[in-house]
Amino acid sequence: MADHDPVYEVHPPAPRWTHIALRVADMDATIDWYTTYTPMRLLDRREDDMGYGAWLGHGDSPDSPFILVLAQFFPETDPFKGSPMAKLAPFAHLGIELTSREAVEETAAKGSAGGCLAMPPTDMPPPIGYICMLADPDGNMVEFSYDQGVYALASQLAQQQS
Repeated sequence: MADHDPVYEVHPPAPRWTHIALRVADMDATIDWYTTYTPMRLLDRREDDMGYGAWLGHGDSPDSPFILVLAQFFPETDPFKGSPMAKLAPFAHLGIELTSREAVEETAAKGSAGGCLAMPPTDMPPPIGYICMLADPDGNMVEFSYDQGVYALASQLAQQQS
């Protein structure tokens, strides 16, 4: 293997889970959807010979970044041409933990008004919590939860390690 100089100066101190990637049909519509319905914001956007790319996420977690990578390939350079557009559904989903039951209900109402509510607010047994689901423009499911415990467990584990 040939030696290559790194492109970036900053690298994780240990292996990290950093992203999930979705192939999308319409980059602008997808960015608009995620920045409207989720707390994610556009962190980066680019275009190259293959198509369009975008990174969405939170800009406040440099030690443990987690990015939603979006890719819209040009038809003539699509390396997955002929493959169906994979989507996270019906159970497979992206999960966002909210701060209250009311926030779940507000998200569901906003999704209903926007025509993308896939599951109304529902109480589920622990550890799932109070959830609703919206479908993005490509049909990927995004779960919005309250009292799910993912954040609580991650915080507890981080405190134990420090």
